[in-house]
Amino acid sequence: MKEVLIVGAGIAGCSAALALAQRGWQVEVIEKQPQWRFQSSGIFVYSNGLDHFREIGAMQGLVDAGFPIASGRNVYLDQDGRHLVDVTYPSLGSPPAPAILGIKRAEMHRVLSAQLDALGVPVRLGTTVQALQQDGSGVQVSFSDGGTAAYDLVVGADGIRSGLRALLWPEVQPAYSGFGVWRSVHRRPPELVDKIMLMGLGKRLGIMPISQERLYIFGTVALPRGTWFDPARWPETMRASFAEFGGPVRPFLDEISADSEVLYTAVEEVVMPLPWHQGHVVLIGDAAHASTPFMGQGGALAVQDAVVLARLLEGGTPVPAALAAFGERRAPVCRFVQEASHRVGQAGAEQDPARHAQALQALPASAQGHVDGFYRQLQALSQ
Repeated sequence: MKEVLIVGAGIAGCSAALALAQRGWQVEVIEKQPQWRFQSSGIFVYSNGLDHFREIGAMQGLVDAGFPIASGRNVYLDQDGRHLVDVTYPSLGSPPAPAILGIKRAEMHRVLSAQLDALGVPVRLGTTVQALQQDGSGVQVSFSDGGTAAYDLVVGADGIRSGLRALLWPEVQPAYSGFGVWRSVHRRPPELVDKIMLMGLGKRLGIMPISQERLYIFGTVALPRGTWFDPARWPETMRASFAEFGGPVRPFLDEISADSEVLYTAVEEVVMPLPWHQGHVVLIGDAAHASTPFMGQGGALAVQDAVVLARLLEGGTPVPAALAAFGERRAPVCRFVQEASHRVGQAGAEQDPARHAQALQALPASAQGHVDGFYRQLQALSQ
């Protein structure tokens, strides 16, 4: 039985641990956090990601814990709440997965960690990799707690500021995207059952149900590098940042207070050239290809990485050859998503009122075609 160390217990790490354990690998996971504690705002996953969660046995648990939008409807409004167009996202897989799933991040990790427990996969918290030494047949790992162990494979799934990447690829650094993202969590009114996007001048503000009781709103805004907001003032800063928005989002903005769940993130990207591996060590998820959030594909890319990696390691393929094939398979998909997301982000940051008005006028005729074209090309690259 081959042994694998998964570094990082986020979406990519948990998914890789499940995919490999289900294929007979002896899996160990380490996580630098001393406790299971993940950002508690929401995330949405489209059907291309959910179909891969199904492969590792997690989709139904996620659907039960979150809020599926089987219709795939995304309603576009202007910043005052006037209707622009409805767009439908596809339901992929066989049988079709829900087109869109909103879920609280903490709930997603609860589902994934429960599956790890059920498979008997050990997770060591408060632990990091201090050093790696390879001999051609495996990896000797030195840990922050002073211990050492040997593995046939090490998977770096430790996120955008990957410590494992810093050890082996110190030249690869996250780059600021030019955008900040605000999120807040609210009670869901019963009538709010769709994903909603409000298109403001230089800003976007979305509403997404994440359970039967809750939803979250998320807003993006272009900001200079180095912009910092005092966390103690995040609620009032978020309200002020989107003060011009009306329509269905207005009541949620008005209720943000010091007691609200509010989170601000400066969005960074990682665009890492191939190879994504050295010998028996490989990077997956945000450690290798963190993207801006405008296509909503971060979670999907993470679980797809995990499933594709596990498939390629089946059948006795030598580990370095499988890792090389993984990078060649996944890099075009991830780069396509990064580039598409970057274009959408730049379009949404348009500050000129006349060009913004033209874009809104063109949206009803073009929006569905853009979604359909994106998923056609994404599916073609993922074959």
